[in-house]
Amino acid sequence: MWNLLITLNKNLFIAIPVMLLLGFGCGVLCDPSALKHAIVPLTFLMVYPMMVTLKLRKVFQRGDDKAQWLAQAINFGIIPFAVLFIGRLFFPNEPYLALGLLLAGLVPTSGMTISWTGFAKGNVEAAVKMTVIGLVLGSLATPVYVRLLMGADINMDVALVVRQILLIVFLPMGAGHLTQSLLLRRYGQDAFQKRMAPRFPALSALGVLGIVFVAMALKAKSIDQSPDLLVSIFTPIMIIYALNFALSTWVGRRLLSRGDAIALVYGTVMRNLSIALALAINAFGAEGAGAALVVALSYVVQVQSAAWYVKFTERIFGPPLTAAAPYLRPAAAVPVKAMEWQRPEA
Repeated sequence: MWNLLITLNKNLFIAIPVMLLLGFGCGVLCDPSALKHAIVPLTFLMVYPMMVTLKLRKVFQRGDDKAQWLAQAINFGIIPFAVLFIGRLFFPNEPYLALGLLLAGLVPTSGMTISWTGFAKGNVEAAVKMTVIGLVLGSLATPVYVRLLMGADINMDVALVVRQILLIVFLPMGAGHLTQSLLLRRYGQDAFQKRMAPRFPALSALGVLGIVFVAMALKAKSIDQSPDLLVSIFTPIMIIYALNFALSTWVGRRLLSRGDAIALVYGTVMRNLSIALALAINAFGAEGAGAALVVALSYVVQVQSAAWYVKFTERIFGPPLTAAAPYLRPAAAVPVKAMEWQRPEA
């Protein structure tokens, strides 16, 4: 069973579209209202395993401060406002679809940040730190941003949103950290990393697939009546990811080492869609299903775009210096505009 779950986690780019299709069929052919009872257990299944492998202590390590500051400046100073503008442009009369875009834009970083940074031979330690900081700051900032930016357009109970964030993010974070500590004490670091840690993201992926199925089923009849809705949702999502990749790449190439630049890209482009999906479907009532659908479709774009970006990493940033030194420093004497990445000496 574990092998099947791990395979699903590694192939979300296939599994998520399949679940979207199954959810659509279920929603069109059946009454999906009973599926609402599965939301809470699926949310827990999605979020808690992700927290067990989170390395909270990494936040207190120094060494990549510039990358961390740049990542959070992009995550909270640029992306939410760009997403809000695009949401209003594409969904002027559909505030809950715009809300879905905003929620996806407000909670940065996920396990994908760490995984893809590793695949691209970037600074994984910086990516881990960005993941923890982004998750905490994003969770705290979300009710404030949503209230200030969209409070006039949607029905929002701030107290309910805060309670949901406590239940969806911070309670599982505490439980996950406790679980991690107990497992480390019982089995040791090596056994935890090699045998247990790979299983938790697989459990989380199962929760993601369940929530994606429910979100699509709840909106299936609306999509069936207006098939162009999917196209109208995918278009702004793809624009947002393209802009985010372009901005983060530009900033990283000019201001950071190779490894830190790659961590910056994946620490700003990858969003914690699991948290965004849980908030959309739990904190905004029946209308939240529209926001949840937007977040669910964002999974498709996020996974595919991250995989494609890895293929072009060496062309964009140059190859890593050596296997033991996975990131480079740009030559200090070269002007910023003409900066070239250092290459290993022959």
